[in-house]
Amino acid sequence: MRTRELAEQFREEIVTLRRALHQVPEYDLDLPKTQQLILDALEGLPLEITLGKELSSVTAVLRGGRGPGSVVLLRGDMDALPVTERTAVSFASQHPGMMHACGHDLHVAGLVGAAKVLSALKDELPGDVVFMFQPGEETSGGAPIMIREGVLDAAGRRADAAYGLHVGASSQPLGMWSSRPGSFMAAADQLHVRVIGAGTHGSTPYRGKDPIPVLCEIVTALQTMITRQFDVFDPVVLTVGRIAGGTKENIIPDDAFFDATVRTFSEAARTKVQEASIQLVEGLAAAHGLQVEAEYQVGYPVTVNDEAEFEFARSVIEELFGPERFRERPNPRCGAEDFSYILQEVPGVYLNLSACASPDPDAAADNHSPLANFDDSVLPDGAALLAELAVRRLNRAG
Repeated sequence: MRTRELAEQFREEIVTLRRALHQVPEYDLDLPKTQQLILDALEGLPLEITLGKELSSVTAVLRGGRGPGSVVLLRGDMDALPVTERTAVSFASQHPGMMHACGHDLHVAGLVGAAKVLSALKDELPGDVVFMFQPGEETSGGAPIMIREGVLDAAGRRADAAYGLHVGASSQPLGMWSSRPGSFMAAADQLHVRVIGAGTHGSTPYRGKDPIPVLCEIVTALQTMITRQFDVFDPVVLTVGRIAGGTKENIIPDDAFFDATVRTFSEAARTKVQEASIQLVEGLAAAHGLQVEAEYQVGYPVTVNDEAEFEFARSVIEELFGPERFRERPNPRCGAEDFSYILQEVPGVYLNLSACASPDPDAAADNHSPLANFDDSVLPDGAALLAELAVRRLNRAG
């Protein structure tokens, strides 16, 4: 329980840091103000700090006094979203069109809190801790870049376990933890299709090749493909979010486009939908005598929690905060997360913590909304759990 007591001592510091971060949201991989705030917050701690080369990351290593032992990695993502904030908080975004609408400012502050707690316990640690401050989760994927730059081996040997958490602005009561073993979050891929026809006047469609009805038929057929070719217990979600084609109601265009997101929860379903969707798109276009360009773009993989690490994390949460504060999710979440790349390399677990500021979580604005409002009173709990997971995991292996 010392981690909770220590984290509470740092409450004011990490809440102040979170609110400073919230005012200067930055996008994608280049986050100089965010990086500097992190460095300022870590100053004076016994950490070995390395900055990213391709991105504004911060990697900090804490050497345990009873090491070398094992290595635990703790991760917090740093980037914001291109959203115009509409909350009424006094520390709202000062960067027009940008907002920490997904709570990554809480992730950073919580990880700094964990670094402060573990630094205070440094002499008792039988191993090392790597603190991974990562840009680019919302966009191009900062995790694989940091892996390429050596974050998993930052302590001089490979991390033995990895832990991360994500706050939520809705759905769960404030302070509730949740996760599940196995597939926890979806893989997120994209399907881009261009149907190529031949334009003509709308009054004489037989003189051209109309791509629009073919495009519409493909969109409908993809939904039938999902329901007839895939196991309902290994689901696939395919959503067409953009369709474009034509300039005027009486002109048949030369081509038409659509873009779709594809969510899967296993590598088997992911491989199958990639092959089946391209085959369907090409076959339907050919059946109408049209050409097609179809690209299946692979994105973040499935986020898979190691079953043993999940049970370990659940036991720590229930002991630290009480069993009433933890809920095992019955199903995976359809959102995607680039912490999945870490969990492909290192056993670990990804957890959710509700930071819902509303007394009615079901009616609260969700993450990514311009009205998303996160209650930063949960910050000491997040810092304490990350620290406690590291302490116990190192002692278990040490």
